[in-house]
Amino acid sequence: MKIYTIGFTQKSAEEFFTLLKSNGIQKILDIRVHPSGQLAGFAKDRDLAFFLRELAGIEYVHLSELAPTEELMKSYRADKDAAAWEAGYRQLLDERGMPAGLDRAMFEGKVCCLLCSEAEAAQCHRRIAAEVMKREWGDVDIVHI
Repeated sequence: MKIYTIGFTQKSAEEFFTLLKSNGIQKILDIRVHPSGQLAGFAKDRDLAFFLRELAGIEYVHLSELAPTEELMKSYRADKDAAAWEAGYRQLLDERGMPAGLDRAMFEGKVCCLLCSEAEAAQCHRRIAAEVMKREWGDVDIVHI
């Protein structure tokens, strides 16, 4: 299984949708805390679902089980401690029973992509979520686009 990840910041809408289409993405799994945030621009959940469907035939799902908590986000913004942030997010996933609690069938049969806002996967929870899925499920290749 291959799981893609993408962040929408620092990308134009044209670049974002072109990347999704050129990589054959069929389903976006939005793992943001606030998918309807006013700073999301073209990636605001309702607008994004429309654009994905109409421009690229891509399904949109908000997967809150993989979103960090607001408290975890506030803590990171306050101290910028990346190691503590990552440890806290991994602990949160463990507490939620993720990814074991996810229906793996959601990821099979369609080319899926985890979505968050952060431009670079190295600095984003989507990377960690994908790594935890790989650890749990084994046969996962991760591609950051």
